Amino acid sequence: MTGYDVATPRLRCVLPFEAEPAEVRLLRKAASAQLNLWGMREAAEEAELLVTELATNVIKHVGEGASATLILELQSERLRVEVHDKSHVVPSLRSADCDEECGRGLHLLAALAVDWGTALSAAGKAVWCEVSLDYGSACRRIERAVGALESYQEACGGAVLRGGRTGTGLEESAVELIADLLHWTAARGCDPDGILERAQMHYEADADAA
Repeated sequence: MTGYDVATPRLRCVLPFEAEPAEVRLLRKAASAQLNLWGMREAAEEAELLVTELATNVIKHVGEGASATLILELQSERLRVEVHDKSHVVPSLRSADCDEECGRGLHLLAALAVDWGTALSAAGKAVWCEVSLDYGSACRRIERAVGALESYQEACGGAVLRGGRTGTGLEESAVELIADLLHWTAARGCDPDGILERAQMHYEADADAA
């Protein structure tokens, strides 16, 4: 499962997978790791559950071993989770007291998500859902920060990031970016320590409000 794409101003992760029980476990871990990388650790447990249901739905209704793709997209204060497959059969929401196992996952989806649905395409379909992050300004700041760090890494030609797109790599890039900004403020005649102090005050104010 590889692939990563960033679409401004949204953060987007693309993970192709095969509809196998073992692959679903790996997919769940990959989704959790990606949210941790984005600073959305609090949303990881709920996202893992949704990813499991959507991927398992492909195994049950499209077929074991079928090719599919998971897309995670951070949209302001919502996380969008999509699973694309090559079937045009649209899942239906059965009655809540249905004894059949199939369809129960959609009830869970509807209960957890603020919105969900399906979309047909020439290649197949996508089943998607959106969950509220409800992190206010802190969420938006994290989203902007990750986008800025990705752009910074590209501007550095990948020299800052070693060993792939990992949390450690982003931390190293953050340190280098902050150092560059301090050089920039000093060159403009500003006090770097004063800038750091003001930034800390903004961070603490947002943390207290969260």
